[in-house]
Amino acid sequence: MDAFGGDYAPLEVIKGAVAAAKELSDEIILVGKEDEIRSVLQSENVPEGLVSIRHAEEVIGTDEHPVAAIRAKKNSSLMVALKMVKDKEADAVVSAGNTGAYLAGAFRVLGRIKGVKRPALTAVMPTITDKISVILDVGANADCKPFQLVQFAHMGAIYAENVLGIKNPRVALLNIGAEEAKGNALTKETYALLKETKLNFIGNVEPRNVLLGEADVIVSDGFTGNVVIKSIEGTAGALFKMLKEVFYKNLGTKLAAGVLKPGLKTVKNKLDYSEYGGVPLLGVDGVVFKSHGTADAKTIKNAILVANDYYKAGITEKIKELVATEQDDSAEETEMA
Repeated sequence: MDAFGGDYAPLEVIKGAVAAAKELSDEIILVGKEDEIRSVLQSENVPEGLVSIRHAEEVIGTDEHPVAAIRAKKNSSLMVALKMVKDKEADAVVSAGNTGAYLAGAFRVLGRIKGVKRPALTAVMPTITDKISVILDVGANADCKPFQLVQFAHMGAIYAENVLGIKNPRVALLNIGAEEAKGNALTKETYALLKETKLNFIGNVEPRNVLLGEADVIVSDGFTGNVVIKSIEGTAGALFKMLKEVFYKNLGTKLAAGVLKPGLKTVKNKLDYSEYGGVPLLGVDGVVFKSHGTADAKTIKNAILVANDYYKAGITEKIKELVATEQDDSAEETEMA
């Protein structure tokens, strides 16, 4: 655990790690400035030995340039944590720190799984149903090619089925219309390729239908995916702010708010990213989970728990098997040709 990543580090990160350690039998290692970590552990009355510490002198700030930061601060909590996974001293890494630096560091330290063209950052989206959807990519790759989106679809389906428990996940392509002929050159070519796979491909899904639960895995380039999830986050936040202003306007609306409060709380919890904790960077050669920059203790705890599930489900190995199969199929097609 990168103990110094995130807006509320190290206090909230350490509290979340401690909460996760109480539920797991696995060792949780806090990486960062040892004196500060010990000070927090003592102030929180954490029992000796519940978590471990690995000292790292430097911290990468949220406003630092990603590539420059990972080059200049090789002894940062983020880079040391990634190297521990590389050296097999840890099985997974979780950070709520600088997203760009985290992605660049993961590429540099762990590298891609052989055969994976581009790793993809995922996001978990709530829906009006009881199910959740996975959308990828949401920021690792602004520009993509069709075969890369197809690989995202395969990796997303593996994650959805093996970690989120969604059997035979429905895969859809994020597009401006539901019809096959809609979209730009990228989406049209990707659609044709996805039709030829063994995935449960259901066609296009429009951004307005993302929260309706029409698909389990939604595939996009990183630029479009990032715009969609941030638009949804912003809209949800603005909507609840407007409702709060309306409900506190006068006595009548306050009484109405009292009646509606339980239902609104349920809706708010569905949209709360802290319930899901963190999301994986799929396609790197290791278990790398990103938590929200404003993560509190609850979010960090859930991120660690889901990273633990991901590791034990062997997702990295499953993606390696998938890529190996793709390469075998490609070689066979070339030979036949």
